[in-house]
Formats: sequence, C-alpha cells, structure tokens
Amino acid sequence: MERDERNTDGEVNRLIEEKNKAEELESEALKLKGVIEIINREIIQYINKKKEISQYIIEEREKTLEDYADDEDKIIEYFDHERYVKEETFSIIYKRLKELNILLSSPYFGKIDFEEEGLGEEKIYIGRFGVTPSGGYEPLVVDWRAPIASLFYTPELGQTRYKAPAGDVTVNVKGKRQYIIKKGKLEGFFDSEVDVKDEILQMVLSKNTGDKLRDIVMTIQSEQDNIIRQERNKISVVNGVAGSGKTTIALHRVAFLLYNYRTILQDKILILGPNPVFMEYIKNVLPSLGEENVRQETFVDFALDILPLDTYDIMSTRDYMEKILMEDEEFIQDVKRKTSDNYITALDNLVSEIERQYKDNMQDVFYGDIRAVSRGEIVELFTEYYEYMPLFRRNKKIRRIIFSKLKDIRDEKIRQIQKEYEEAVKNSTSEELNLQGNKLMFQRKLKIRETLRRLMEAKRSLTWLDNIDVLEIYKRLNGDKIYTIDDVAPLMYIKIRLDGVKLEREVKHVVIDEAQDYSKLQFIVIKKLTNCLGMTIVGDSNQRLIPKFDEKIAMERMDTIFEDMDFEMFKLDKSYRSTKEIMEYANRFLNDTSIIPMVRSGEKVQSLSISSEDEFVDRVTYAIDDMKKEGIETIGVICENMHDTKYFGELLKSKKYINIIEKENQIYTGGETVMPSYFAKGLEFDGVILVSRENKENKDRVLYVMATRALHKLYDFHIEF
Repeated sequence: MERDERNTDGEVNRLIEEKNKAEELESEALKLKGVIEIINREIIQYINKKKEISQYIIEEREKTLEDYADDEDKIIEYFDHERYVKEETFSIIYKRLKELNILLSSPYFGKIDFEEEGLGEEKIYIGRFGVTPSGGYEPLVVDWRAPIASLFYTPELGQTRYKAPAGDVTVNVKGKRQYIIKKGKLEGFFDSEVDVKDEILQMVLSKNTGDKLRDIVMTIQSEQDNIIRQERNKISVVNGVAGSGKTTIALHRVAFLLYNYRTILQDKILILGPNPVFMEYIKNVLPSLGEENVRQETFVDFALDILPLDTYDIMSTRDYMEKILMEDEEFIQDVKRKTSDNYITALDNLVSEIERQYKDNMQDVFYGDIRAVSRGEIVELFTEYYEYMPLFRRNKKIRRIIFSKLKDIRDEKIRQIQKEYEEAVKNSTSEELNLQGNKLMFQRKLKIRETLRRLMEAKRSLTWLDNIDVLEIYKRLNGDKIYTIDDVAPLMYIKIRLDGVKLEREVKHVVIDEAQDYSKLQFIVIKKLTNCLGMTIVGDSNQRLIPKFDEKIAMERMDTIFEDMDFEMFKLDKSYRSTKEIMEYANRFLNDTSIIPMVRSGEKVQSLSISSEDEFVDRVTYAIDDMKKEGIETIGVICENMHDTKYFGELLKSKKYINIIEKENQIYTGGETVMPSYFAKGLEFDGVILVSRENKENKDRVLYVMATRALHKLYDFHIEF
C-alpha cells in the first residue's frame, strides 16, 4: 500500500515537473519571439540609416559641385573627406547589419541569473553579438566578449567575481541556462549547475565538421575562457594536446581583444600560421565572430616584408618536410644546427666579426692633401659615440659626419678662391681687366671645379663604409645552400642587428599557431621586430615533427625569451575533438597518460594490414562508402609523406573521385581528400583513414598527428606491399 502511494506521489511530482517545464518552455519561446521582433526592427532602422546616408551624400555632392564649380581644390578636398566618412559610416552599418542578420537565427545561447550587492537580482542573456534597442540603455543581449559575460563560463554557481573596467565586481550567480535555438526556433534548454552542460557540448562535438574551422562561443570551457580573457599586454603561451581547442582559443582571443580594445588594436593584430592550407581552413572563424580583415599570414610571408627574397627563393614546406620524413640525415643535422641556441651564438659572432672588419678597414679621410677626418676620430665615433646604433645605421651616421666636414672644407676652399678672385679684380686696372678679366674668371672656375672634384673623390673613397649585402654575409655560415625556413629567422636576425629594420605596418598583438615548430630565434626576431607587449602563442609539444637539437623545444623554454615581460604558460590536457576510443588509440603512439579524452564514446578503431594495391583500393573505397552511409561528410586519407600521398591517391582515383592535396597553396574544400601528415596538422575530419608503412620509433609523433585528426571514426591501414 505504501509503495503504491509512493509511486502515485512520484508520478504526480513528475507530471508537475513536466507541466512546469512546458510552461517555462512556452515563456522562453515568447521571450525569444520578442527578441527576434526587436532585432528585425533594428535591421529595418539600420537599412533606413544606410539609405539616408546615401541620399545625404548624393545631395551634398551636387551642392558642392554647384558651390565650388570654379575651385577644383575645394572639390577634391570635399570628395576626399566624403569618401573617408562614407567608408567609415558604411563599414559600421554594414558590420552591424551582418551581426543582426546572424542573430536572427540564434539571438542568444545562454542566460545568467545573478545577484549583485545593492542592485538586487538581475538576469542577462548571452549571444554571439550584443543587442541594445535604439534609444535604450539596457542591453537585450550581451556580447559573449563583454566582461560580465565571463560569468556564463565560470565553473560553478555561487559567489564569484568578474573583471569590469572599473575593477573586480563580486556577484552571486544563482543559475545558468543554455539554449538550443535554430532558425529562430527554441528547440530546448538546459539548466547548468556546474559548468557548460555536457548535453550541449556532446551535441556540438557529435556533429560533423566542415571544410572550415568553426567558432565555439556556445561551448567555451572555463579553462579556455580564462586564456581568452587574459590581459592584453601579456605573453600567453598555451601548450595543449591535440583537440584541446588551441587554435580556436587563439582566434576567440583575437575577437575578445578587438571587442574590448578596438581603438588600440584595430588593424594591428597579426596571426602567424604554418602554411596556406591551414590559413584557408581557419579563415572563417573571425568573420563568424564579427571580425573581418585581420592580417593572417605565414612566418615566411612575414619575413619577406624585410628580406630581399621572394617566396620561390625558399624551400617549400612540402620539400622541407619530405626531407625530414624521408630521413635525409645530412639535412636533419643542418636543421638541428640552425634551430639550436648555438646557432644564435654563431650569428652573434658573425655580426661581431663584420663589425671588426669595418673597424679594421677604417682610414684617414683626405680632401686633396688635407686630412679632413682622422682614423682615430672615426674609430671613436664607431666604438663610443654611436656604438648603441645598429652597424649599418652607425656607418650611415658616420658617413654623414664625414660629408659634413668635407663640405666645410669645400666651402672654405671656395670662399678662398672667390676672395682671391675679388682681390685680383680689385687690384687690376680697367685696361688689365679688359685684357685679363676672362682669364681670371676662367681660372676661378677651374679652381672651383678642382675643389668639387676633390670633394667627389673624397666621397668615393669611403667604400669601406658601404653596406655589405645581408645574403652575402650569411653565406659565411650557409655557403651556397638553398634557403629553408630555418634560414629565414637567421637572415632576419642579421638584418635586425645590422640594419635595425622596422615594420611598415604596426603590430601590437601577435598570435602564433603551431608554435611547437618554431625555433628560439623565430620567437626572438618576432619580439624584436614587433616590440609587442602582448602575444598569444599556441602549440602542442607532442606534435612537433621537426627534429630538435635541445631536450626541450623553444615553446617549452619561453621564460628565457620573455623573462622581462608579463608571461604565463598554460597547459591544456583535455581533448574535445575525438572520441574516447580514437584518443586512447592515438595516445599509444606517445605513451602519454596525461592526456584526458572527453567521455564521448564512439566506434572502436579498425586496424588492418593491407597486402596489395587491389586490397588497398577495395578497403579504402569500402571504408569511405561505409562512413558516408553513416552521415560522415569530411573524410581524410592521411599518408605520412608526399610520395605515399601521390601514389595512394592515384590508386584511389581509379575507383572514385577524390581530391589530392599536393601543394601548400591548394585549398582544402572538404569531401574526401588525400594529403600528407604535415598538411593535415591543425585540420580535423569527421573520419580518417590513416595510411602507414612499417612502424618506426621516430614515426610515433607523425602517427599521433595523423590519428588525432579524426572526430568520429578512425581506420589504421598498415601497408605491407
């Protein structure tokens, strides 16, 4: 009897809970409808503003042409100003219209209920962009980058703080809610008691990826949010495992910095990526967060701004990685040498040697038989007065001083010639002037010409102050070898030490991705060239495919590079990309127990040995077709090197259409793609077919990179033919 009563009570409670949930869902749906209506009104207002500005410009243009028909300068001045105003105003309106149209589909994804002392209970909705109705003061939706929005990403309810412009604000977070809104319709919500709800995260992670990286504003985890919201003038270094969201964190940090420091950082952020395939893959993330035209390039592109080289002068990423993967021992030793700290010392010694060479070649400077500047004076200028200047600038300064002294002598000589001429004229009779006047003038001209000739001769004698070509200097270390990525930073370093170069475009924050592949010298030249106080540097020490000279790679020794700056190292050991089964399989290549896979289960990894070309084609074709039947959209057939990529790619082409990525400037477009391991790094696929030959210990990191590209399904095919 008691059990029946308990069952009845339980059923009643369940029905009441369902009723309350349904009522709340209806209330939230009405709220959403109201917000969408306001967004629609905002869109109409911005469209009208655009029309008004266009009409105003047309009218003002006509009026200006009438009023200043005879004053061309006034008309040009007006049109220059008009173009500036037009571009500024239209870009603001265009940006806002784009944001509002994105919000129509999903105005917000979260809500926070909190209490601030003295202000009572409040609630705010968090969205991709903020919405404040025209004429209003209270935001309807708060941008996820706003300081108060950080409360949504904090790991627990209760008392906490957020950083406001005026200082820390203490609040009591009462509740957090996450919404699933698609095409303007509320599909559900979850109340989060601790962190971003597993249901939402699992739902997002279970989706297929596309041919471009996507933003994660809905599912940013607290440890990721902490990095995104670090201070602007700080060196934040993130060593994160595959799938921990490093790249996405870096790009969201850019969006955060631009939102909060736009006047300082607009057009002054630089993103450095590993290769054009990767740059193309990430290019949509910032636009989806409302940030357009952020400068994104490779380290080589960045270097070519100051070096007298073209892209084709430097070995391609493909050829470079092929030599490493094919175990070209001479090349590998050269890589280790050039990326070592010892090589920096060798470069410093080379610069010192060049300085000594200039000093030893210094000599007295003569104007005819007059010693204009002594060698001692020049050496003193070189080693004492201007020692702080880069060598070539120092030489330029000394040359100007010598020129000045030579000109003083020239001027004195010409004054003397003129004085002698005037005295000769003064002391001559009219008759003598008639006979000798032309001769006197001619003699004066000859003497002046000789004086100028001696000046030019003295100037030409200063060849020992001429700049030596940087490429010629570097040959003393590199010989006539083809330049590789490992020569780019040394060349930049020499250029900086000798020339003190400056960038044409100011940079105030640098983002470096795949930083595990950077040498210490690369970080040094970036620091010296940009003078940035803030950088965001992300990488995974486990994914370094380039041989290293030192026990620790540069990214793990950043305190020695940025010791004089606000610096912090962050470790991310949670992997969100792949299923538990895929990560456990990939971790076998590293034997790294510190990597924590997200508990998202999937299918077991299928590992097979392939003994013939026909079997390979049949197995891969079957695997691709099988994955496509399961709804998997992007499939990567990843090989270790380019030889295998071409070979196996051509085999597969006999049975099905498949894209082969052979060059770094090719664009990855999704679908089924064959590519080498080094182009796949940083990318992700719904399903991966890993194609490997004999397992060697030094190939473990390559296999780890290849395996961790997979989100949902992984095949490991061992080639035995």
